[in-house]
This record gives sequence, C-alpha cells and structure tokens, in this order.
Amino acid sequence: MRNEILIVAVLGIAAAGCSKSVPVVQSPDGRIAVTLDRNDSSLSYRVDVDGHPLILPSGLGFVADGLVSAPDARMSLAFAEADTVWHQPWGENKEIRDHYNEMAMTLADSALTMTFRVRAFDDGVAFRYEWDASGRDSITVMDELTEFAFAEEATTWSIPADFDSYEKNYRVLPVDSVPDANTPFTFMTNSSGIFGSIHEAALYDFPEMTLRRDTASARTLRASLAPMPDGVKAVTPSRFTTPWRTIQIGRKATDLINSSMILNLNEPCRIDDISWIKPQKYIGVWWGMHLGTQTWTMGPRHGATTANAILHIDFAKANDIQGVLFEGWNEGWENWGGNQHFDYIKAYADFDIDSIARYAAANGIELWAHNETGGNIPEYEAVLDSAFAYYQSLGIHTVKTGYAGGFKGGYYHHSQYGVRHYQKVVETAARYHLMIDAHEPIKETGIRRTWPNMMTREGARGMEWNAWSEGNSADYLCILPFVRLLSGPMDYTPGIFDINYNRAKADKGRLEWNGPNADCCIKTTIARQIANWVIIYSPLQMASDLIENYDGQPGFKFFRDFNADCDWSEALMGEIGRYIVVARRAGESYFIGAGTDSEARTLELPLTFLPEGKTYTADIYADDIESGDPSRLAISSRTLTSADTLTIQMAPTGGQAVTLVPVRN
Repeated sequence: MRNEILIVAVLGIAAAGCSKSVPVVQSPDGRIAVTLDRNDSSLSYRVDVDGHPLILPSGLGFVADGLVSAPDARMSLAFAEADTVWHQPWGENKEIRDHYNEMAMTLADSALTMTFRVRAFDDGVAFRYEWDASGRDSITVMDELTEFAFAEEATTWSIPADFDSYEKNYRVLPVDSVPDANTPFTFMTNSSGIFGSIHEAALYDFPEMTLRRDTASARTLRASLAPMPDGVKAVTPSRFTTPWRTIQIGRKATDLINSSMILNLNEPCRIDDISWIKPQKYIGVWWGMHLGTQTWTMGPRHGATTANAILHIDFAKANDIQGVLFEGWNEGWENWGGNQHFDYIKAYADFDIDSIARYAAANGIELWAHNETGGNIPEYEAVLDSAFAYYQSLGIHTVKTGYAGGFKGGYYHHSQYGVRHYQKVVETAARYHLMIDAHEPIKETGIRRTWPNMMTREGARGMEWNAWSEGNSADYLCILPFVRLLSGPMDYTPGIFDINYNRAKADKGRLEWNGPNADCCIKTTIARQIANWVIIYSPLQMASDLIENYDGQPGFKFFRDFNADCDWSEALMGEIGRYIVVARRAGESYFIGAGTDSEARTLELPLTFLPEGKTYTADIYADDIESGDPSRLAISSRTLTSADTLTIQMAPTGGQAVTLVPVRN
C-alpha cells in the first residue's frame, strides 16, 4: 500500500503552536495582498485586491508518497524583495522590469524540507512548492490540491480542459458553470470589475495544470494534472521545484496583455551565444495543402518541389522576407495517420535539398526545416541529434515541429512525458543553433526567457481551421489576445488575402482531405488579415497565403514594411471578445493593428505613445466601408504626431493596420 499523505496536512501540523495567520505579502504598490492561513489540519491562501477579496481561502498541497513530516518540524519565514530590469534578445518588449515582494514559509525536519514560496507583483501573484526529501530516490505525485475559490461571481473565457489539444473554441461562462478548463483561464469579476487570468509559469518536468470545478463549491476550481497511462501524475527527484501557479490581475482587460509576470517567473537565459537567434518574417508551401490544391506527399500536386522552392526563395528575396518553410519535403508523409514513420533526413526525390539550401544561402534567405512526428516520440528522439546536425550543416537555423497524432504508449501530449519531450527538443536544438516553432505543443509558460530559441508555438485554433471547417470568427480573434496570447507568442500564420479562396475554388482537381470545404472562407475582412500581423504576436511571423495571391496586391506593402523584431509593445485599447488595438515599435518605426468582432466599430486612438517632437508618415490599411466588400482595402497616407488622434473605423469583422515611419528632415 502506497504511503500517501497530503502535503497540506504536513504544513498544518508543522505550523502548530504558531500564530493562526502568517504575515501578509503585498505587491510593491500595496494593491494586492496574499495571506497564508491555517487551521488544525491544512494550509490555505487568500488574495485581496484593493482591500476586497478576490480569491477566498483556498486549499494548497499535493497527494504524494514520501513527503512525510514529523509533528515537530521547524517552521521559518523569510521575506525578500526585488526590483531589477533585464533585457531579452527578442520579445514583445526587450526591456522588462521585474518588481515583486516575496514570502517563503519553510518547514523542516530530519526527513523533509518543504517551502511554499509566494511572490506578489503589481500585476498579479504567483506561488510554488519546493521540496527536499533527500533520503529518498524519488517522489510519486498522485494529485494536486491547489484551489482557486472565487470571492464573487465572474464571467470567464476559456477552452475545455484537454490533455492532448488546445485547438478548441472559446466558451464564455459564469465561473460557477465551468466544468473544467485549460489555462490561461481569463475572468472578470462581476461586481468589482477586476480582470484576471489563472495560468502557470516555468513548466519543466511536470504535467500541465488544468482546472476542474469542485462539485462541493460552485465557485471553486481545483488543479487537475495530466496523468500518465498508469494514473500517476508525476515522478520527481527527491529535491524538486514545481511550476509557479499564477494569477495575473488588472484593472483593465488590456492590463493582462501588458503584463510581464509570466516571463519574470522564469530563470535568466541559459544559452551563452544567442547571436544566431533572430526574429524573422517567412513564407512557405503550407496553405495550399490545407486548401487541397497541393499535397504533402510526392506526386503531381506535391507542394515541396525544387521548382517551387526556387519560386518561393525568389519571392522572399524580392519582398524583404527572411525565411522560407517547406512542409512535406521529407519522406514518410504517406505514413501519416498510419504507422507515423517519418524520415527526418531523406528528402523526397523531387526536392533537392542540398541545391535548395545553397540557392537560399546565396540569396540571403533562411531555409527552414519541418519535422512532423505524428506523435511517434521514440522514433523522433532516436534521430534528434543526427537530424539537427544535418540541418546545421545545411545552414538551417529554424525547425517547425508537429505532433498531429496520439503519442505512442497512451501518453498524453501534456503529461510529464510530453513536457519532458518538448523540452528535450528545445535544449537539443540550442546545441545545434536551431530555433523552434512548435505546433501541437505544450503550452507556453515563459520558458522563452531561459531558452530564447523557443520562439513561437501554435497551441490554439490557427489559420488552417478556416480552410476545412466553420473557421475562426472575428469574435474568436477578439478573445484570443486576452486568453491564449497571455501565455506567449503564437504561430497563428496570419495574412490570407484571397479571403474567398477564388483561386483554390477554380482548381477543378482540388482535394478535400478533411471533408467538404466548398463553403469555407476567411471570416474577416482583408484589413483584419493585415492587422493580425501586429495583433497576434510572434517573432516568427508568416505571410501564409499562396504567394500568387500577393502579386499585384498593394496591401502586401504592409508585410514588406513590417518588422517582426520589435522592441516595444502595448495593448492600447480593448474589450474581451469585442475589439483590440495593439501598437508595436521596431527600431524607429511603429505598427498598429486593430480588430473588431462582428459589429462595426469606430475608435478614437490618441497617439500619445509616439515620441514628442517627431513627425511620422502613416500608411493606413483600412476596411473599404463605402463598398462593403470585405475583400477590398482603403489605403491612404498622412502625417501624424503624438498630438494627433487616429480615427479607426472598422466594418463588421474588420480591422485596420498602420505603419508609422519617421519623416527625415
């Protein structure tokens, strides 16, 4: 019989004889407070904002073996504070302030040292568990007991909990109607109007945390960990630190987007030489496969051919695009959905990868590799080093990975097994100077601070859903920045210009590989497609349409001018599910992206974020309101300064994109 004990019980016993409430830790601005409370058998925490409860006393702990503490365990408290500024090689903001107050409660006896560490920031709170049972080889974790008990009714935005996929539509539900959810889990309290989001940071060697409703308390959500096939949640070393459990907090919805708390909870960069890590724009043969005009497998419609590669490299060079990606370049795609056997080195006969790599290098274009695993993790890990060494020899610096299929052995994508694998790929890639773009990934938890070659991920319904399903609505796109994007960059693959798929529908031999798609189309205006390059942040940003659909399109100038390597970003305006306005600066140029839901909307945007005393030439890509045609743009230019206000007029499902370039005297 497994010797199981609740860590919460250990904490409660150890605190016997101490005061009922340990001291409070407050955020630097004093608005947010976290208090630890105990009764005879358990420990709980609560969170107050502006003197009012946000999270009521909520349970803490794990069910695990080997974490047995003596009743006379010594208790100590330690307090710390930090206020530093650090710089990252790329990101929404390259300069980040890390400012918090910390409280750590440690319980120690001869067999176990347990620390519960809490940090309070101006933009939220975080806590984690640290244990050291040095007399044991390992600890088996069966369950986590962390709770989030809401003090009042709240409106929530989330996707259902799923240990294999994040590609779900959002639900808008009262908190007491949420059966389960993945994180980030965004909410707004109904009476106090506080915005928040529950997530986790620094997820390593541990299963992801989802949330499930406590049937005994309707407004309480409990942590639920992705299990292994045998039901065990995690096996950890005897000395271990869990991921941070986080609650981002803001007065406005945009405060959540502008928070750097998740990044700040991760460790500094572990890669010594980061000169090879470079944001970029890219194109590729991807959209045609989803539309059914091309195939991943070799044949008359094969997308990744030598001739097609040369066309894309030439297009990239002519349009100031740094990278090209070719899915379906390697042998094995005929096995997709079967034994999931892919060859990560041998190219199809019609894709001369050596000559393509030389041609790309000669033209200053970065060639990407694509690795679809189909979930065959043992096979992929067996060749990881040899494949990455081969890519490095070709001058490749970016790999897009894919996991479209169930993991062998019954493992979940988001279990400890999966988390370990995804991290192994990142660390192996770093040794070979390769950046990673992960699809079907484990969710982002800020590890890009520590491993900045982890550039971007999918982790939500991306553009491809528009090719063969009901698609992603403008309302969905107005929720995405306030939920999924709170965790980090997303490779959504924006920028479809042929929004009705006229070219694809004219192709009489078009394939329907995922069911009928004759009525599929993009559910936004073309102006919103352009704006998404700014709104949906990724340091690797794709122009995803067929390159033929960009020829002769004046709106494509925005992408040519756009710089994916931004220095500063801010969400300026927004309401969850209704509209969003984001500005980014790269060098001296600024880019604005705005989008609305299914309603037409006019916003007045003060340009006070621009430096005073400078004049900018603004190229404005707006909806053609007069025609009412979502496939048409209204393009104009004017000069603007920080004293001006920009009127953003958007059609239903529409948007607006703006470039601001300083005027040279």
